[in-house]
Amino acid sequence: GYLGSAATVIGLMCAYFGGLDKASLERQTSLVANLLIFSLIVAFILLAVRKGVAVYETFIEGAKEGFTTAIGIIPHLVAMLVAIGVLRASGVLDQALNVVRLAVDAIGIDGRWVDALPVALVRPLSGSGARGLVIDTMKNFGADSFAGRLACVIQGSTETTFYVLAVYFGSVGIKKTRHAIACGLAAEFAGFLGAVAVSYLFWG
Repeated sequence: GYLGSAATVIGLMCAYFGGLDKASLERQTSLVANLLIFSLIVAFILLAVRKGVAVYETFIEGAKEGFTTAIGIIPHLVAMLVAIGVLRASGVLDQALNVVRLAVDAIGIDGRWVDALPVALVRPLSGSGARGLVIDTMKNFGADSFAGRLACVIQGSTETTFYVLAVYFGSVGIKKTRHAIACGLAAEFAGFLGAVAVSYLFWG
């Protein structure tokens, strides 16, 4: 029920925003996004007060635990960042992009989304690495280009699956991740497809 309701609301929002002109679209989506973020923060605070939770004291305790967690994940973080650096410097991403571009051209479909594909490929590995590729995409194609916009949507629609598995699971000693990788990658793929579809709907 929750999933169906959420899908319906998202579909109605896409249909509504898809019919707006560029200026109205940017203005209204920005307003809605800000209201949602603010409402979420207020909802958490009100729910905590309703449950009798000491909000400020709990926040302070969480901040203290955050420092401890940060210290514990540093070794795993360094290892992951080194792996990402090797991947980018070796040219593997560029070669993969060329293969995908050739396949898309052979099929005969619109291949503008391929320019933002490196963000989707790196995002499961590193959030900072994906942000660097978002900046590179906007520098190469322009911040208001289709590739630049799509790269930003992909960045916000996907998660650092392997980063989470390597860093957070490793920091608490979880070695048997079971179905976490498969579920995470499935969510990554769904987020990527959704980002492409929404970007074509809004700016295609």
